[in-house]
Amino acid sequence: MKILFIGDIVGKSAREKVKESIANLKTKYDYDVLVANAENATGGYGISKKDASDLLSSGLDAITLGNHAWDQREMLNYIEECPKIIRAINYPQGVPGKGFFKIELINGKKIVIIQVMLRLFMNMSLDDPFSSIKSFLTSEKLGSTCDAILIDVHGEATSEKNAFGHFVDGYVSAVLGTHTHIPTSDNTILPKGTAYQTDVGMTGDYNSVIGMDITNPIHGFTKGFRADGRFTPAKGKITICGALIETDDQTGLAKHITTIKET
Repeated sequence: MKILFIGDIVGKSAREKVKESIANLKTKYDYDVLVANAENATGGYGISKKDASDLLSSGLDAITLGNHAWDQREMLNYIEECPKIIRAINYPQGVPGKGFFKIELINGKKIVIIQVMLRLFMNMSLDDPFSSIKSFLTSEKLGSTCDAILIDVHGEATSEKNAFGHFVDGYVSAVLGTHTHIPTSDNTILPKGTAYQTDVGMTGDYNSVIGMDITNPIHGFTKGFRADGRFTPAKGKITICGALIETDDQTGLAKHITTIKET
């Protein structure tokens, strides 16, 4: 199975770039499943019902979120209607939506998409990500209930992402990091067969501060406050970054991980 994962989509220009690129991405990478993190897709803060629907209609098989999941308040209701939108699995009990989605392909193969949000420096009330994923993986097993498992691990600290990858090594097909928006060069297959990358990067304008126009972030760092409230997405050339995972049809573990960068 080939799984193409696109890093955090930041703003309108990035949404449009993804939608117009899907046909070419399919031709180039011949993927079976296309997933994107889109928690910054609407103005850089969350994703609206309309924008989520447009991305899914254009060819995305699933959307993952993150710490900006609820910035567009309508998502609290829409996520219950659309299971293809996946919030962190380790939110406390009672939070709307689900932390996973299972996709069945035309050939009968099944893949489970999961998101886990880590806790270091995230300043959020979250359940333990390690125990949450351990509990979930008692019911979903490679080669038994599904043919592949992909985890979007959304977190700030490299060390915590590293630890999480090794914690689930051999139990899932891939652990791909999101949130920090800058691609890391550590794409690898861990000793027990799980593909890993600390951060796959973003889909946005890289002449920016993690996808945002540079003026207000610099003001915030030098003056101690944001001059114009929320940051705004940068409006330059959009680059799609992510990772392509190829899994073994028998074991569900990773055979290859390749970083992608499309301009």
